[in-house]
Amino acid sequence: MDSALIVFTKNALLGKVKTRLAKTVGDKNALLIYNELLKFTKTLILKVKTKKLIFYSDFVDTNDIFNAVVFEKYCQKGNDLGERMLNAFKVTFKLGYERAILIGSDCNELTPEVLEHAIRALDENDLVIGPAKDGGYYLIGMKKLHPKLFVYKNWSTPTVFKEAIFEAKELNFKYYLLPVLSDIDNEQDLGNLSKLITTDLNQNND
Repeated sequence: MDSALIVFTKNALLGKVKTRLAKTVGDKNALLIYNELLKFTKTLILKVKTKKLIFYSDFVDTNDIFNAVVFEKYCQKGNDLGERMLNAFKVTFKLGYERAILIGSDCNELTPEVLEHAIRALDENDLVIGPAKDGGYYLIGMKKLHPKLFVYKNWSTPTVFKEAIFEAKELNFKYYLLPVLSDIDNEQDLGNLSKLITTDLNQNND
């Protein structure tokens, strides 16, 4: 396999995941939903023929749903999201992979076809990006490390995708855009996952 799929996850701890969502549904429900998203992500990526690298937010979990026989496990390193992504790509390319794409674990609209399309797109493009409806992106992929894409960005804001495209044009990159999908960041994004909420949305579950 000359390609690698990097998956960013947060350690599934109460009060530490989906904090924006937790403001309206409570910490317990936010954790419940995030665990479902992790299950979805695992099922999704197992259908894609590529090496799979899991990067945890705080520590490598050796006893979660991602079997170490199938998934290589690492810990994210860096002071912000950009630095953490950059370092993850550095690790991946140092391992010898020729193409790498990175996703999070909170987009339940992703399909194996989209991921496979992203990998193939790198055959003829320098960069592939999956724009998210909130102005960010749910996927970024490349076949060579490009540090400028990850520094001095306004992470977690509606301008992230536009800034990435601006940078790509400045660098004269040939880039490919995937379909626009939605991440789950707040209650309005839940869709079918809303059935998982088992308590009153107005109740404080701290």
